[in-house]
Amino acid sequence: MASMRDIKRRRTSITSTQQITKAMKLVSTVKLQKAKTHAEETTPYFNHTYETVCSILAKAGTVNHPFLTSNDSSKKAIITITSNRGLAGGYNSNVVKLITGEDWSREDIQIYAIGKKGEEALAHRLYTIAGTYNDVMEAPTYIDAKVVCDELLKKYASGEIGEIYLAYTHFKNTVVHVPTLLKLLPVEVDESDIEGLKNSNLMMNFEPNEEEALGLIIPKYITSLIYGALIEAVASENGARMQAMDSATSNAEDMISDLTLKYNRARQGSITQELTEIIAGAEALA
Repeated sequence: MASMRDIKRRRTSITSTQQITKAMKLVSTVKLQKAKTHAEETTPYFNHTYETVCSILAKAGTVNHPFLTSNDSSKKAIITITSNRGLAGGYNSNVVKLITGEDWSREDIQIYAIGKKGEEALAHRLYTIAGTYNDVMEAPTYIDAKVVCDELLKKYASGEIGEIYLAYTHFKNTVVHVPTLLKLLPVEVDESDIEGLKNSNLMMNFEPNEEEALGLIIPKYITSLIYGALIEAVASENGARMQAMDSATSNAEDMISDLTLKYNRARQGSITQELTEIIAGAEALA
């Protein structure tokens, strides 16, 4: 059995850790509220951009556009959005599993990492890290998303890569965060949405033509997807960290209670032993 000194030292250590986890939980809670509001504000822009793309495809019918058809390259570029810091439960590992769980050849995958944790985990698994944008996660902006989008679109247009994917964590609500793998290029839209717009009276005319309009709108559409994923990832990260720190704080409380009980029992045993020795000594002198 551990001595009273060891128990007291461990209890003090856990109490100090609990204070840290409690503070981190409070910080994550504040950041989560800001990120959640930001995520809700960006959703309408994405929805309208998506509806515009669907409207063009509905009006034009079959469009032979490079962003809508596959090229000959077998290379897949994957934008991975994780955090720069740990202590967020399974937040980072769940995004990594999206990639490692797919039946893809590792040689055909190029990782464009946004976040140190995803970069480190995938590099450790010998994936090719073609680009890093770790500073973006500190305060993501639309310009940051556009930089990533422009670089990948150039490589797609030149035939260096044949498909572009986005791996991130979708923010559903405060406690539910869903790891998501989304295909960006070639662009895929829901056929039911297109059919619905064909039967609608809200069809727009595009000048000079639908193909050129797609060439301008699809890059904005993809940029909005990346930006939206960045904002949702920040909210998910803080939500995951808040839950992890809340769980750690509760576990620390349980451990402190258990150690306090052990300490009291050890102290009671020590007092009992001292009393026994005093009584035995007194009887020996009698």
